[in-house]
Amino acid sequence: MSEIILKARNIRKTYKEGKVSTEVLKNVNVDIYKDEITAIIGQSGSGKSTLLHVLGTLDSPDSGELIFNNENLLSLSANKKAQFRNKNLGFVYQFHHLLGDFSALENVMMPLLIADTPVKTAKEQALSYLQKVGLSHRVNYRPQEMSGGERQRVAIARALVNKPDLVLADEPTGNLDAKNAQEVFNLFTYLAKTEHLAVVMVTHDQNLASKCDRTYLMKDGVIDVQNS
Repeated sequence: MSEIILKARNIRKTYKEGKVSTEVLKNVNVDIYKDEITAIIGQSGSGKSTLLHVLGTLDSPDSGELIFNNENLLSLSANKKAQFRNKNLGFVYQFHHLLGDFSALENVMMPLLIADTPVKTAKEQALSYLQKVGLSHRVNYRPQEMSGGERQRVAIARALVNKPDLVLADEPTGNLDAKNAQEVFNLFTYLAKTEHLAVVMVTHDQNLASKCDRTYLMKDGVIDVQNS
């Protein structure tokens, strides 16, 4: 059996707007496994993205535990959480968020340069990951010169270049047609196995979710296991 890399236990989260309180996460428990893709599905407003943000330490729950390597991440300071994200997490979103003035290579190098990696090393690693996502022929292209599927693959390379343990993907195929969506999903599947990653993917695509190793359904802030 695969190794559990991240555990969420009894996660609760309430948003308040004026006098109105809305509980968006209700005692949520999730296990995320290495070498696997976990899908989180559900209707808009069900709490999927909020849960993803909590798993990524981008948002803090009102109560609960988030265990990584036997450490409760929720007890860390903001600075320590940022260090954890930079070292251990990669993020991919529905929109690629690439910098338009920079090439694919420069975009993928960016996280390494921010982490003070020497330029030569950063370039070598970025080229390696662009090759892994099948874009060796696009290294000098800017985002506007690439297709939607290619841009998303650059975003995936950028998320992986720091060699994270866990990738959190929020609707990564949401802006793609069926063919490109399948190609991006196949890439996640390949990289989860070859890079020994845990991938968590929020998606509305039931077809792709059915192909994941595990699927959770979010409904009104409550989570249920669909398959495992």
